[in-house]
Amino acid sequence: MKKLRVLVLMHPDHVPPESLDGLTPQEALALKAEFDIVQCLRKLGHEPRALGVQDEFLPIRDAVEEFKPHVVFNLLEEFHSNMLFDQNVVSLLELLRVPYTGCNPRGLVLARSKSLGKKLLAYHRIPVPDFLVIPRGHRTRRPKKLEFPLIVKSLLEHASFGIAQASLVEDDEHLAERVAFVHDSIGTAAIAERFIEGREIYVGVLGNDRLVALPPIELIFENMPANAALIATAKVKHDVAYQAKRGIALAAAKGLEPEVKEKISRLAKRIYKTLELDGYARIDFRLSGDNVPYFLDANPNPDISDGEEIASAAALAGMNYGDLVTRILGFGLKRGVAGTIASLGT
Repeated sequence: MKKLRVLVLMHPDHVPPESLDGLTPQEALALKAEFDIVQCLRKLGHEPRALGVQDEFLPIRDAVEEFKPHVVFNLLEEFHSNMLFDQNVVSLLELLRVPYTGCNPRGLVLARSKSLGKKLLAYHRIPVPDFLVIPRGHRTRRPKKLEFPLIVKSLLEHASFGIAQASLVEDDEHLAERVAFVHDSIGTAAIAERFIEGREIYVGVLGNDRLVALPPIELIFENMPANAALIATAKVKHDVAYQAKRGIALAAAKGLEPEVKEKISRLAKRIYKTLELDGYARIDFRLSGDNVPYFLDANPNPDISDGEEIASAAALAGMNYGDLVTRILGFGLKRGVAGTIASLGT
């Protein structure tokens, strides 16, 4: 690949320093994705320029006009502190006719709402846990067919924000309490879905048209308390000290029968296409004891830092971090405005 000018969009608080030396592990973790991408682009011979944006579109337009990037590497997860506005940034890039990495606006819309995506996938006969959405200001009325245990989450937030051990509830009293917590503390509607006992499996998918499902990755818990539910809480995902204490790590999903592994990969690609995702994404499953992979969540533009789910799975597939970043750049460059418009009719 020729040398590229790459504009890297990120939150202003995540513009990385030249080195992470001197930072605490938690501070370094917060900057890792942005740091890894900028450093990798340099090592690959490209010219990256980090741009922190959050409240104004004008800096993006100005940078595109002045820097004239060949491609924008999009690491933004929100705009105006609202995760639902990330699709607006990508829409701007399409209007500016500049290629970008990651997911298109339609895929972001479909994947961000947990209920909309689940309804669409259930229509296509993809296994989805039964669920109930409780909007803010509404009382919790659980239908009898929605059986406990249930896990209660924000309908819109991602990265396990607001998920804790208390999110897993066994009766109507605790269900109402946790829904009230989501409404009041997170400020969004809540979704209560049937908890699937089993393994937490992540599958990375790469591509725009021709898709590649990466080897499945599993979230491993080695030293959890006996009464703790094995779920990906915010503490499990983001607290470095807690991860070390409890032996929480990502690893290749072992012991899967070949037909089960193939089924998971095939489902991941079906979900990716159904939700109109492109670039790269992570599809999350709970694999039940009878080997049924239940769809939990689709994560467009997931954490792309070295060592996280996508990069770890790519390594299992024989791709080093530079190979992965190069592929993602290539998917962005191949996405032209004509191709984007044409996809609306598919």
